[in-house]
Amino acid sequence: MNQQGEVGRTRYLVLHDYGMGGLRWWVWAGSAEEIIGACAEVEVVSDPDAVSRAETWTLEEVCLDDPDPNPLSSLRAQRDAQRGQPGFGALVGRERVCLRWPEGDEGEVFLMELGPDGRRLRQVEIGPDGGSVRTGIEDWPFNPPFDLHDPQYASMEIGSGDFQEAWQRARHESEG
Repeated sequence: MNQQGEVGRTRYLVLHDYGMGGLRWWVWAGSAEEIIGACAEVEVVSDPDAVSRAETWTLEEVCLDDPDPNPLSSLRAQRDAQRGQPGFGALVGRERVCLRWPEGDEGEVFLMELGPDGRRLRQVEIGPDGGSVRTGIEDWPFNPPFDLHDPQYASMEIGSGDFQEAWQRARHESEG
């Protein structure tokens, strides 16, 4: 497909960030919102410098509505499966979202504050003994976004007051 694309379509840089890396494609679609609505766990890169750098890479190009199989097939199927579930998209468009992540293998619980892009802003880890540690963006080498359309997160939502109270009680990781 050429740089002009099809009528009414624009080429977007799309990233599936899984923390230790990511998959990137050029996706032809009518809008960035159309891509996010059709594919789970992706983001449309809007930073002009990142898009400019990607112009020098050899990335696969795909139309959002290409027939299966294509690089987006599994992400589209995942979004299709989410669409009719209670809580689908309930957290989208908010300035802040606070979640209580279910208990981990060692009895720890994580409270997270996410920004509008689904990335963690702050986090509190509460240990099985009740002790808690807080961390922020500067403490994480990786911070992949949570897909705020995903209905599983709606049931994990907690109030911002609950998060803030836990944040105030927690010690910073460096305070040992």
